Amino acid sequence: MQLYQYIIIIIIFLIIAFAIVKSNRKDLTLEFNKLVSLLGGKDNILETELELSRFKVTLKDITKADKDGIIKLGAQGVVEIDDQLKIIFGSNAKQLKKYIRELR
Repeated sequence: MQLYQYIIIIIIFLIIAFAIVKSNRKDLTLEFNKLVSLLGGKDNILETELELSRFKVTLKDITKADKDGIIKLGAQGVVEIDDQLKIIFGSNAKQLKKYIRELR
């Protein structure tokens, strides 16, 4: 193969990789939007904390949260304690906290 053929293959590979990364970010933002609505909306969220892979959120009205919907969205677990939910999200927990902070 000629050098220009290798360069073309590398460029095509980079374009495909960029498209995949960009589509994953859009999907993550859509999931975060759904999660905020499952928590009762951004006005229902008082405080957020991060504990490794767990996302802890304090809510005004815990009854507005849809725990089953949160699990269907991909959470590995949801624990309710008083007015708080501890949601196990794995590696996306940090991005979620940043997203909710930017909503306010």
